[in-house]
Amino acid sequence: MARTADIAARRPHYQRLLAAGTGRFFRPPRTTCPWCASDRLRHRLRSRDHVQNKPGTFVLDECRDCGHIFQNPQLTSEGLDFYYGDFYDGLGGESTAKMFAGRGSVKRFRHSARALRAHASPRRWLDVGTSHGHFCATAKEELQDTEFHGLDIGESVELAVKEGRIAAAYRGQFTLLAEELAGRYDTVSMFHYLEHTLTPRGELVAARTALRPGGHLLIEVPNPESPLGRFFRGRWMPWFQPQHLHFVPIGNLCRELERLGFTVVSARRRGNQHIPVDLACATWFWAARAMPKEDAPWLARRPGRAAVAARWAVALAALPPLLAAYGIDLLLAPLVRRTSLSNAYRVIARRGPDNTLHNTPHDTPDGRGN
Repeated sequence: MARTADIAARRPHYQRLLAAGTGRFFRPPRTTCPWCASDRLRHRLRSRDHVQNKPGTFVLDECRDCGHIFQNPQLTSEGLDFYYGDFYDGLGGESTAKMFAGRGSVKRFRHSARALRAHASPRRWLDVGTSHGHFCATAKEELQDTEFHGLDIGESVELAVKEGRIAAAYRGQFTLLAEELAGRYDTVSMFHYLEHTLTPRGELVAARTALRPGGHLLIEVPNPESPLGRFFRGRWMPWFQPQHLHFVPIGNLCRELERLGFTVVSARRRGNQHIPVDLACATWFWAARAMPKEDAPWLARRPGRAAVAARWAVALAALPPLLAAYGIDLLLAPLVRRTSLSNAYRVIARRGPDNTLHNTPHDTPDGRGN
C-alpha cells in the first residue's frame, strides 16, 4: 500500500513532464560520429525502455569507420533526468540496491578487485558511478589497506557513506569535480559507467586528472562487438536503452588511453567481467511485451484489477521459460567467458607523467570535436 501511495503522489509530476510529449528530451540527430567525426553512419537498432517501460523510442547508430555505437538522437540533460528518475533512487532505489548486493554482483566485484590487485596495491581508490557503494564494500575485503571513496550524481552515494560502504562521498559530475580531486588517487574505477556519460573522452581526462602519476584506471563496459548484441537486438540487456549513450570498442578505448598518456597493462574481452544474463533478460523482455503495464507514475492512471490479474497470469506462465533461460545463462557462462561472446570487457591502464599527454581534439557535450 505504501508503494501504491508513493506512485500516486508522484503521478502529477510525471504527467506534467509528459504533457508536451517526449520530443524535448532529445537533441537533434547527429550526422557524424561523435568519436571520429566520420559521416559514414548506419542505423544499428531501435529499442524501447524494456526496464522501466517509460515512453519513447531510442535509436543506436554505428560508425562504419571506427565502429563506435551511440544513441542518436541523444538524450538532453532534461531527458536524462526523466529516464533516470526513480531507477537508482526513489521508487527503484531499493530494488537496484538489492541487485548490486546480489551474489552474482559480489562475485564479479571480487574478481574486479583482484584484477587490479595483480598490478598495484592502492592506498586510496575512487569508484566513479559508485551508486550504493557495493563494489567498494566487496573490494575492501580483498584490499584491506585501501581506503575507498565514491562519486555519483544521485543521493545513493551519500547513503553509501552512512551505511559504511565508502569512507567519503562526492556528489556531482566527475568532469566538474576532477580538478578538486587532482592527484589524490592511486586508483580510479569506472564499472559500467562510461557508457552512461555524455562525453566519454572527457570522463577519461577527468580520471587522468584525479590519478597521481603511476596510478591505475580500471574500466569495465559493455562489449559492443559481442555477436550477442546482433542476435538479441533491442532485447540485449547491455544496450540498456535509454540510459546507455555510448559504446566504445575496446581498440578505440585503448588508443584513446594511450593518447592521454596511459600505458594499457591489461585489455580483456574474455574473462570474468562477463555478466550471465543475456538469455534471461531477453526472455523477460519478450514476455513483458504481452503483459499489461505495471503501475508506475508515468502512466496516466493506475491499471485496473483485470489488467493486474492479466499481468500476473502472463508472469506466471513466463516463469518456467525464464528460469530455464537463466539456468542456460549460468551453464554456458564458463564457455562464453572464454569467447568473443562475452558481453563486457575490462581495461586496466597506468597513468604516465604529466608530459605524456598528446593534445588532439576531444568530444564536447554534443559529441563534436573542438
